[in-house]
Amino acid sequence: MKHLKTFAALCCVAAAFAACDPQNGHEYVDLGLPSGTKWATCNVGATKPEEYGNYYAWGETEPKDYYDWSTYKYGSDYDELTKYCTSSDYGTVDNKTVLDPEDDAARANWGGAWRMPTDAEWTELRENCTWKWTDDYNGTGVSGRIVTSKTNGNHIFLPAAGCRYDDVLYDAGDLGLYWSSSRDTDKPGYAWYVYFRSNNVSRNNFGRYYGQSVRPVLK
Repeated sequence: MKHLKTFAALCCVAAAFAACDPQNGHEYVDLGLPSGTKWATCNVGATKPEEYGNYYAWGETEPKDYYDWSTYKYGSDYDELTKYCTSSDYGTVDNKTVLDPEDDAARANWGGAWRMPTDAEWTELRENCTWKWTDDYNGTGVSGRIVTSKTNGNHIFLPAAGCRYDDVLYDAGDLGLYWSSSRDTDKPGYAWYVYFRSNNVSRNNFGRYYGQSVRPVLK
């Protein structure tokens, strides 16, 4: 029995450091982060770490064919917002700065305790992990960032899935853009996200109507 437990533990570690007890059918990795946040092994809409998955406008829970203000659920322009707004100069004021569960693509599609990471949780991931660029993750030919914990050596992979604007996919293979659940408090039409290429990793804000990747988390 002891040998069987040891073998099972080794298999768990070998499987891209995935959890042995998936949540709602989706695996996560414990990166030893101070907050205790666990990160999923795949994007929403993907079944493997190297798959791009779906693209979502901020606050929407379904992928679509066309991404701009004309198709956005919560407003038709930067100053005509109908939800998640803190100034009447930009639309209907509700003072919401973080996505409600029903507008969270991770929660809506994966259920359970899964949700989109906050801006602060993305910052924690950047500060407590190394982000190594690869052009060929595990022989799949997919480029992106291998994010490895400085604490326990576990890792996740974030493919450079690009983003969608209008009906076009831009910069797939060269650029990764991953939404947080946090809106820019100074610019209601923008939300925070993590941005990376082969030569940099940074935090930025973007118009809420763009289609970007979602990587779920849980605690």
